Amino acid sequence: MIRPVLRLKPGRQFPFLSRHPWVHAHALADEGRNLNCGDVVDLIDHDGNWVARGVINPQSRLRVRLYGYDQSTEIGPDLWRDRLDRAIARRRISGPMNPEGAERLVFSESDLISGLIVDRYADCLGVQFTAGGLLKWKDEILEHLKTTLGARGIVVRVDEKTAKHEGIDPLEASHGSDDLTGTVEYVQNGLRLTVDLSGGQKTGGYLDQRINQEIAAGYMRGRRVLDMCCYQGGFGLPAAAKGAASVLGVDTSASALAAAAQTAQQNSIENVTFEQGDCFDWLKDAVENGQQFDAVILDPPRFAGSRHQVDSAMRAYRRINASAIDLLPPGGILVTCSCSGRVSRSDFLNMLMDVGRRRRRDLVMLENRGPAPDHPVAISCPESDYLKCVIAEVQ
Repeated sequence: MIRPVLRLKPGRQFPFLSRHPWVHAHALADEGRNLNCGDVVDLIDHDGNWVARGVINPQSRLRVRLYGYDQSTEIGPDLWRDRLDRAIARRRISGPMNPEGAERLVFSESDLISGLIVDRYADCLGVQFTAGGLLKWKDEILEHLKTTLGARGIVVRVDEKTAKHEGIDPLEASHGSDDLTGTVEYVQNGLRLTVDLSGGQKTGGYLDQRINQEIAAGYMRGRRVLDMCCYQGGFGLPAAAKGAASVLGVDTSASALAAAAQTAQQNSIENVTFEQGDCFDWLKDAVENGQQFDAVILDPPRFAGSRHQVDSAMRAYRRINASAIDLLPPGGILVTCSCSGRVSRSDFLNMLMDVGRRRRRDLVMLENRGPAPDHPVAISCPESDYLKCVIAEVQ
């Protein structure tokens, strides 16, 4: 079969020889603007040697996503079905499926399907396409997921930010069910939760922190806890349910706080309250007013969406962590997180060391955690190692 061929600029082949899946437009000698979104292309180095096979989107700066590093790999429905099956089987390595629970079944680059996220909430699926080129096979992918998993229904989304970057239209649609306009119930960390597959973040919620949330709750027993950037109470509600003296959750989103309060009521959790506020301003005021907590949880949104934002992100992390330490007495517990893939784990730990130095406080790290096992890391794509969760005692 004759395919379009894209040539790399001199010396740009090495990441792809190491099986990194992202080819940005600036790495290409021919940017392929005359091709159609979803076309299968072969990538060659500047000397004409075959490197990899992928799918192009001429409207995206991430011009080609690579899916094959052997010339025998054919990109199409059979490949997607095979990789979906392998991704689902990979989740069962760590244990059996909880039919009432939630899990990530497909994690984009980490499952060798760059541009596809699939989350399961009980018997329903939330699917997010982040690669415009994959939409060419959307129906085949969704049908295989529904048939293989016996899903009651699927909500498919392409959010506005992704659509802008990929040069495609936003998308939100149901597949196989007309009754997924409301919420779906599932169980996580002993709590009965609901998720809005259409109106929530990403595929409806966040699943990567759920084991960290359970582990952190064990450190909160008997403590007065501040859960900053609490969103819908992922950290704070398990802590309150498992013995915290009190939990105060703070977030900028009124709708997220309302959802958290509703979850607390549904699970008969009474030792939690919520306030709306900006994390920087709220923490600054709390320090100035002399407030104290026995534990502070920091789970802010992504501060660095690109490499150009890393410096400002590090300043933001220093600021909120310094304020958190100021709110803790000796022996207090700090749970601090970063979901910025551009911020490395070593950079995050160095930031904490710097904060401790500036505040003249010792931080003793008790746990240095990542995401749940259903969010695996592709060694060839370091960006997939994005989540950091440090639990430390502050002296």
